[in-house]
Amino acid sequence: MEQGLNICETTPRNARSVTRNNGNLKSTGRETRLPAARVSGAVRIAGLYGHNPKQNNLLAGLPAEDYERILPYLELVPMPLGMAVCEAGVEMEHVYFLTSSIVSQLYESRDGTATETAVIGHEGVVGVTLFMGGGTSLNRAVVKSAGYGFRLKASRLKEEFYRGGALQSLLLRYTQALLTQMSQTAVCNRHHSVVQQLCRWLLLSLDRLPSNEMSMTQELIGNMLGVRRESVADAAGKLQDEGLIQYTRGHITVLNRPGLEARVCECYAGVKAEYDRLLPAPLQR
Repeated sequence: MEQGLNICETTPRNARSVTRNNGNLKSTGRETRLPAARVSGAVRIAGLYGHNPKQNNLLAGLPAEDYERILPYLELVPMPLGMAVCEAGVEMEHVYFLTSSIVSQLYESRDGTATETAVIGHEGVVGVTLFMGGGTSLNRAVVKSAGYGFRLKASRLKEEFYRGGALQSLLLRYTQALLTQMSQTAVCNRHHSVVQQLCRWLLLSLDRLPSNEMSMTQELIGNMLGVRRESVADAAGKLQDEGLIQYTRGHITVLNRPGLEARVCECYAGVKAEYDRLLPAPLQR
């Protein structure tokens, strides 16, 4: 039977190291594996170096019996900036329940341009095609904010999903919320100004970050929104002049969140309301 590693064990000798530099994770080699969770009686997490699967809202929303059944098979993995979690047209071998990382779901055109279709953080999971029956996706998923997550083998996820219990219900509701975000993003990119799009993007990112700061260049934001870098620079300049953000050399600090919420189009509120309606309330992080 497939088993996880005891969480009180240390990192395997052959595991690659992960270093922290200025708040960003850097991988020194191939994907690093940290000890997976395993329980005997009470849940113990000391060996996970402060990381807890329940930092993911979907896992935290499971009944105790369901949570403990999959806990031995959850594997803690670092997710460095730029890591490709999913490639378009390739079936994933794992789903990723994010805890402190943020993943951008991208559609890449033949000319090499990419547009963000959704953002995923601690509220969700990467890999919905595995349990929806589609197998592969047209989207690529890339880490845009470094952190950690817990991954689960596709076979184990499918087995649990087809039980028809609480995890299935949560995953289906999450998928509905994700589809809402994707459709609202398409509408926003087509009909609203770059300033409004930037406000929406900033607020969606803030909802998934532990602070009001983020590192992202204007060029990368432009790629996410599908607009020119110059348009992002102009929009960021307007928000900075209004005292809503501070932008310096790829570092953004949100100074006035209520001001951003007043400046954004209706797309953000619609997406947030749907997530709040469908998904468990987030735990205190």
